[in-house]
Amino acid sequence: MTRIIFMGTPDYAADILRTLIDVDDIEVVAVYTQPDKPVGRKAIMTPPVVKVLAEVSHIPVFQPTKLRDTAVVDELLTIECDMIIVAAYGQILPKAILDHAPCVNLHASILPQYRGASPIQQSLLHNDTQSGVTAMWMDIGLDTGAIIKISTVDISPDEMVETLYASLTKIACELTVDVIHNWDRKTVAPQNDALATHCSKISKLNGLIAFENAGEIYNKYRAFTPWPGIYLESGLKLKEMRLVEDKSRGKAGEILSIKADGIIVQCTQGSLLLTILQAPSKQETSAIAYLNGKRLGCGNILV
Repeated sequence: MTRIIFMGTPDYAADILRTLIDVDDIEVVAVYTQPDKPVGRKAIMTPPVVKVLAEVSHIPVFQPTKLRDTAVVDELLTIECDMIIVAAYGQILPKAILDHAPCVNLHASILPQYRGASPIQQSLLHNDTQSGVTAMWMDIGLDTGAIIKISTVDISPDEMVETLYASLTKIACELTVDVIHNWDRKTVAPQNDALATHCSKISKLNGLIAFENAGEIYNKYRAFTPWPGIYLESGLKLKEMRLVEDKSRGKAGEILSIKADGIIVQCTQGSLLLTILQAPSKQETSAIAYLNGKRLGCGNILV
């Protein structure tokens, strides 16, 4: 029986935890996750999905605000384990914990590419054709540890973040069990720091766009739907779209034509077919209905 301390917070981590719970020769002896947070307009305190799953499975749950606090570290060091598995936990592990047991992180990119907080979105923003999950030994750096194994998936040209997230979660679950069962037989490879790229957390501001480069806007749409979404400076949200082409040059925001399924809008470079829009404080509607309500037509600028 391999005893595991598991650390993670979002759905990605919950699916990995669920997989570990279902494996007969793995025992999850403790779960560390982020504190409950207020959610929605009413700011209802909501637990992470990992906490909910752990409690249902009768696994002790710990939610320290700061993992580095001495009392938190001392408490963790009393928990006997064979390995610590980390998946999108949201805090950096101090050296004392790294020394407590072998620590493995399941990072959703092909390291050393996209170290940091938003690797899945970055692969779409950069129009990559492949992504993956890297299992690595953790060290004191941010996603800098030696690579144990990488599992990859292909990215289609119209892949959205939710479907890519699901694909990566599936291979992460399989990879985690593989590493736990075979970790002592793995050949590790140090990362090439010269090839490293970094990414930060996504914020609401990342969704702000202007009609400049149609290809880049479409990639933002793929990466930021449903959150934070993409929107114009006026607050108009572009809820559904397709890339028409990315070569033409023209007047940014000009409505070129009205089709049965939407409107074609010119960007400084390229053009987009917009099908669903949402004005501030309004319900989403078809792009054609929005134009009718604003009395806009071909040749006008969409704002």
